[in-house]
Amino acid sequence: MTYLEAIFKVLVVGLILGAGLPAVFAAGLVAYSNGEGGVNADGTTHAPNPALKFLGMALFFLVGFVILVAIAWITRTTIIHHTGVDLFPFLPKK
Repeated sequence: MTYLEAIFKVLVVGLILGAGLPAVFAAGLVAYSNGEGGVNADGTTHAPNPALKFLGMALFFLVGFVILVAIAWITRTTIIHHTGVDLFPFLPKK
């Protein structure tokens, strides 16, 4: 059963990072653009919505944070080797 558990874990992480982050980024784009206000295709205008603009920025920040943490996770042993700084001290060492 350990093989199936490992495959399931890889599948879940792949779905979250492979499809989830682009979906969150797209939701941020939609929220930010709807928060801007502007002119519709028929010539009517709508006022800016600061809450949607903030939501879009928060989603962009979340995606950027996840990407930075992923890069730090991938390069953690190199960072520890060259600087002695452990960015993930709460995780067990291998």
